[in-house]
Amino acid sequence: MFRAILVLLCLIAAPAASAKTGGLMHYNADLSDEASLQRGARIFVNYCMSCHSAAYMRFNRVGRDLGIPESVLKTNLMFGTDKPGETMTVAMDPAEAEKWFGVAPPDLSVTARARGDDWLYTYFMTFYRDPARPTGVNNIAFRDVAMPHVLWELQGWQRAVYRDEPGADGKPVKVFDGFEQLTPGKLDAAGYERTVRDLVNFLVYLGEPIKLKREKIGIWVIAYLLVLLSVVYLLKREYWKDVH
Repeated sequence: MFRAILVLLCLIAAPAASAKTGGLMHYNADLSDEASLQRGARIFVNYCMSCHSAAYMRFNRVGRDLGIPESVLKTNLMFGTDKPGETMTVAMDPAEAEKWFGVAPPDLSVTARARGDDWLYTYFMTFYRDPARPTGVNNIAFRDVAMPHVLWELQGWQRAVYRDEPGADGKPVKVFDGFEQLTPGKLDAAGYERTVRDLVNFLVYLGEPIKLKREKIGIWVIAYLLVLLSVVYLLKREYWKDVH
């Protein structure tokens, strides 16, 4: 019976796992790396917050959670307000943004929970030049994306390379085969990849800032339940020893 339940759970979990990682680069966010989260906060404020808000997060919460002193917070992360208790909102009018980009930039507070860290990592890694698009760029993870490549100065420009493969009907089909670097960026490939990791780490933190504390509490709860199970088992043996 137990084996049948285990097999059933594996069958249920398998499609979810493949749907998450199918066609995406794999990345596990590391919320225990405080230095990475601090760098990610700096990248987010400098490159993302000109258009995107994080309206469910307050600046002082970020400073408290990530070990950033209030003086550093005000000098380096707070450009639209001088009140640490304010939420991370932007002054851009959504109607104007929709006119410029075709769609209003979404709030990024819970994007990591909606999309997943694999998707975000792939998204930031796979912008490429596409003259047919209004912004001049496209994206492998988000086809016909409206957002320009805001990190292009760091990564440089790359183009997508495709190869022909026979389709089901025998006709050639274009299949993505990788990228070709066109112009260098301020960072080399490894440096840009670290920057993306830092940004994704911060976005995952934004989506669930209590996660690390929750996991630590969970370990203590499990330990307590294991101790309680041992006590209950010993009591059960004591109560039932005269029955047998």
